[in-house]
Amino acid sequence: MNIIDTTHSLANGLRQLGESAAAVSTPTGSETQDTQDFASVFKSMLGDVNQSQQRATQLAESFDEGQQEDLAGVMIAQQKARLSFQTTLQVRNKVVSAYQDIMNMPI
Repeated sequence: MNIIDTTHSLANGLRQLGESAAAVSTPTGSETQDTQDFASVFKSMLGDVNQSQQRATQLAESFDEGQQEDLAGVMIAQQKARLSFQTTLQVRNKVVSAYQDIMNMPI
């Protein structure tokens, strides 16, 4: 498993947002794309992050109870959850920063 796989759902969500923005900025009559709004893509990304954190917690609890013997798997799941959360946090920070920049523009 490599580092790219840990943020696969986040990367796909961000890629979809970029494609949606490109489709909106350059519309063509013959091209029809299934575009999603930002809120639904971001909500699904947050759901994926939540799911990975819950899975990591369940693995850690099962390891503590002696049901799980794969310590490396538990640690990898926790690192994946931590990395996906940090990525989501940075995306949120960038969105808030962009919003503030737009709001501070003179009219």
